[in-house]
Formats: sequence, C-alpha cells, structure tokens
Amino acid sequence: MALSGFEGFEKRLELHFSGDDPVIGIGLRQLNFESLEEVLDAVQCTVVSAVGNRYFDAYVLSESSLFVYPTKIIIKTCGTTQLLKSIPPLLGHASDMGLGLCACRYTRGSFIFPNAQPFPHTSFTDEVMCIEESLPSNLRYRKACVMPSKMSSHSWHVFSASDEHHILVQHMPDVFTIEVCMTELDRLLARKFFRHPGDANSGDVAGKEMTELTGIRNINPRALICDFGFDPCGYSMNGIDGVHYSTIHVTPEDGYSYASFEYGGSISDNHDDIGEMLKKVVQVFRPAKLSVSTTSGKQDMCTYIAKALEPLGLKCRSSAKDEFPAAGNVVFQTFTSRRK
Repeated sequence: MALSGFEGFEKRLELHFSGDDPVIGIGLRQLNFESLEEVLDAVQCTVVSAVGNRYFDAYVLSESSLFVYPTKIIIKTCGTTQLLKSIPPLLGHASDMGLGLCACRYTRGSFIFPNAQPFPHTSFTDEVMCIEESLPSNLRYRKACVMPSKMSSHSWHVFSASDEHHILVQHMPDVFTIEVCMTELDRLLARKFFRHPGDANSGDVAGKEMTELTGIRNINPRALICDFGFDPCGYSMNGIDGVHYSTIHVTPEDGYSYASFEYGGSISDNHDDIGEMLKKVVQVFRPAKLSVSTTSGKQDMCTYIAKALEPLGLKCRSSAKDEFPAAGNVVFQTFTSRRK
C-alpha cells in the first residue's frame, strides 16, 4: 500500500511451456495448492477464491488473478506485489513436470504511485533485467519496448521472449488478448464497490452482490463468475467461458480510482460480441480516461475497438503499434471522455 493510495495498475506475466507432459492434458494444473502458495508467497499475495472447468483453473488473489492452463500460466497482480519473483519457483515446478519455458510476455501500464514500488518494479529497465536473468538461454528472441501515448501520464510497457519453435505469431496466430485500463471512474458508480459499514458478509457474498448491482454479470452472460468484494472497498472477479477467460479488478477510492478488464479469446469469436463486452465494461465504470492494449498473432483490431467505444463519448487520442516475436502485434490505444 502506497502512503498516498493503493496502486491499481497491474503487472501481468504470461508464461508458456512445452515438453513431455507426464499426465496428458493436465500439465501445470497438477500444481498442488501448497506449490501455488509458495509461488504467491514470493509475490506477496494469497488466494481468496477459485473456480475451474475442463480447460483451466482461475484463482482470485488478494491482489488480482492467476490462471493456470496445462501449458500456460497468467498471473496478474496490483499494489506493491513483486510479481517477477514468481518466475524462478514456477520454472522449478514446471521442470519437475518435464515442462520447459518456451515463451514469456510481461506487460503493465504506468504506475499511479511509481515511487512506492519495490525493486525490481522501480523501473521498466530494472524489470527487464530481472526477467532476462531468470529466463533460460533458449529464449533468445527477445524484445522490450515502452509504447507512448499522448496522455503523458500513461504508457504501455511490453517485454517478450521466445525460443525459435514457439514464436507466438506463428505458433498461436488465432489467439488475442485485450487489456483495458480505466481511471477517473464515475464517482457514483465507483461507490457501488464500497461495502456498507457493519457489513458482516463474507468477501464471496459481498462480491456476488457487487457483480449483480453493478451490471458486471451482464458483460458476458455465458461466463461462470468467481468474485470477491474486499473490505472496506474494492472488487475482483474472474470469468470462465469455455477456454476463454475474463477478469475485472476495481480500486474505487476517490483521487486514484482505477478499474481493469481483460479478456483472452480467439479470432473465431464474434466481433460484435467482443464490442458489446467492451461497451458494457465502459458503461459499468464510465471512466474519464481509458487505454486498450490488444495483443494478437495476426489480427489488427485497432479500428474495430475505436468504432465500439467512440459512440459512448470516448475519443481516441493516440494509437501505437509494434510487433514482438513472442507476442505478435501489440496495439496500444488511449481514449478520453469528450468532456475532458
């Protein structure tokens, strides 16, 4: 916790593995809870709720989320967590299962309270050095970049690495990820993520109430939702819809309000459905500022996203694009309310 407020902007790490899976189709999902606790202890967060289906397991953390697939792990944490400390124990556990790291991606926005971050999150340069020191030498296709925007307070940081056999542009061309970061939330809407004084409900019950009250339930009605409401305020949820995941995290306090939405899907998804999801997310929070980062193997969704958001009173202020060997095309767009 920063002295001036809680850091909402998350750090996100995605690791891909390959090798001889001793239990076909299970892979990393064999990790027992004690092993996950060991990883999360290093990061300085805990599991507060969990759900799973035939494809993957989703954990709501005290600071954001963890998704475990047979050969992929996504871990996303906020506050002053030390996310990159998760890499060595995760690689160790994967090695014990006969799996080796073949691709890695790290992303984050600009911190609201950068001076409160512990090493190595003190700068993107320090983060990149820390990641590279943890990676095996076979991940030799590497790139780091800071993608700027016309909103001087915000930029997008991306690091990716891959071995020659798992360059994601070729290996998974149909997969994409949308990461949405929202600040200056509508104050009345943000109040819905505060718990009432004297509320004796569990975090699970409070989370379900917030999911229904705010309209989050309607963002993707097909999804199975695992949610949690923090005391005195704050909210996290994971949604699972077949092989696809979504996640929302909210820091609602005045002065540094923040919410994020992330969705992992495939190009075969209906674009209209994705656009409707984004519209519903914006209507839940009505942010004054918003950024969208889209990562995909082949598809450029830049124009499509702008067309989905601009009718809601958001104007695209900047757009940047770059290509990463272990991630594909990354497009970073920023929007502000037309009232700004």
